[in-house]
Amino acid sequence: MGRFIDIGNKDFSDAVADTYVDKTKLIPAINSTLRTQARMSCVTRCRRFGKSMAASMLCAYYDKSCSSRELFRGLAVESDPSFQHHLNRYRVIFLSMSDLISKYGHDPEIIEKIQADIMEDVRRVFPEVELEPRDDLMDLLLSIATEKGEEFVMVIDEWDAICREFADESVMDRYVNWLRRLFKGVNTSRVFAGAYITGILPIKKYNTESALNNFCEYTMTAPGRLAPHFGFTAKEVKALCDQRGFSFEEMERWYDGYSIGTEPSMFNPNSVMLALRNGVCSNYWSATGAFDRVATYIQMNFQGLKDDIIAMLAGESRPVRYVRFGNDINIIKSKDDVLTVLIHLGYLSYNPVTRTCRIPNLEVIKALEDSATTAPSRPTSAT
Repeated sequence: MGRFIDIGNKDFSDAVADTYVDKTKLIPAINSTLRTQARMSCVTRCRRFGKSMAASMLCAYYDKSCSSRELFRGLAVESDPSFQHHLNRYRVIFLSMSDLISKYGHDPEIIEKIQADIMEDVRRVFPEVELEPRDDLMDLLLSIATEKGEEFVMVIDEWDAICREFADESVMDRYVNWLRRLFKGVNTSRVFAGAYITGILPIKKYNTESALNNFCEYTMTAPGRLAPHFGFTAKEVKALCDQRGFSFEEMERWYDGYSIGTEPSMFNPNSVMLALRNGVCSNYWSATGAFDRVATYIQMNFQGLKDDIIAMLAGESRPVRYVRFGNDINIIKSKDDVLTVLIHLGYLSYNPVTRTCRIPNLEVIKALEDSATTAPSRPTSAT
């Protein structure tokens, strides 16, 4: 088992050994994109909404270094026509950007060190493949694909952690250029059968053009056909409550309230599972560094933002124009930018029909109350 390549299926094995809500229908959706022009997928959801679980599931399914047939026995994907065709067929490279930031901190050379780590791990599996002095990761993977006939699937969890944690624009620029080198080059289709990345914020945009506009994005505001695969549906939560003798109405009050695409009622899965495990609904929400940045704007009542939050705490909805947001929490230009960040972070639920946002449930109300009543401070990133 490698650190980045050939990581196996242990994470998903541990998940299905516990209480597991079957989300394997995501696999056929991703299978349908492999080796097509839609082979690059980016799924962004708020924290604790099942993104990492889905990533471990996909790694277990595609990774040819292990046998995962039994792990999927009896699950929904097993009956899909594409199941057997892609099962354990690819070399999978998996990155957790949050883990890598924990390792390297805010080292300005983090991108170069991550690439060196991956290349070392890949060369351990393919020691016979020769490199030229200036070869990078893409050169190495292309040599393996050409000489060995291998196809890769790359999975990156929390792809945007670099963008959220680093204020240094040069680090973000090098990171995005590195991703472009892998996923938007002339040899990308020769190396990758597919790529799947997750995050909180949509892909960062530069001016009006996306730096990685070949990715199909599935966001909190535009989830497309992947809407049912992240978060728990009311039917799924009702089944869990019936199994455990738990009040479904209490679960609704605390954790429901997200309208995501065609799914009118989505629950925070992490909070639901913690409530079942602990036997009580409570506030299991934890603030993020990204929220801390925008909370300053709430506290200072930026363009009446605090007044809007207080109104939403009372049950009202507020209009929001999210399309103008540049996907960069370091550049806040309007109240709509802050509201859009809060939608992506899960603090607000967005209604695309009315183009309004609201606070989804009691758990988030508890999390927001302190921010709306704290004494104001001056932001550092307003432009």
